[in-house]
Amino acid sequence: MEVVRPDPPLSDGVVLLRPWEDGDVEALVAGINHDPEITAWLELIPQPYTVAEARTWVGLSGSMWHEQTGSSFALVVDEEAIGGVGINWIDRDHAVGDIGYWLRQDARGHGYTTRGVVLAARWAFEIGCERLQLRADAENEASQRVAERAGFTREGVQRSARYNPRLDRRMNFVVYSLLPVEI
Repeated sequence: MEVVRPDPPLSDGVVLLRPWEDGDVEALVAGINHDPEITAWLELIPQPYTVAEARTWVGLSGSMWHEQTGSSFALVVDEEAIGGVGINWIDRDHAVGDIGYWLRQDARGHGYTTRGVVLAARWAFEIGCERLQLRADAENEASQRVAERAGFTREGVQRSARYNPRLDRRMNFVVYSLLPVEI
């Protein structure tokens, strides 16, 4: 499976997905820094989230595209990056990706994340992906709703998957999947 940047960017007329750019650094910081939901559920993202972390992420996401290990998109509405959707290609030989997402606090509740996930999933299947999976903390109901609204099927719970020091507990992940015939 060959992973190439989509050209033109992915769009449904409301949401646009494109690779992260240097000009997105301030939007990344504004969207992630000290957001209580991102802080709780995405414990691998540093807090506070600074310009240096954002620049590192933009560079890393470009490297992931180049190495075909990941496809990280800025989720853009009205020409402003308000979140992100990304696919980590966890098993390219068997065409399996793991999708994740986040959205700036003031943009939540409008369906933008679901739209972005659907766009990314359709693109992934167009380039040969055979399975997308998604993991959401069992207590993160908003993330689970996005998965379900995007058409993912709940498969089960991955118990005690890893420790989250910010929540001071081991995380149980609800596992979802989506196959090409389901979208």
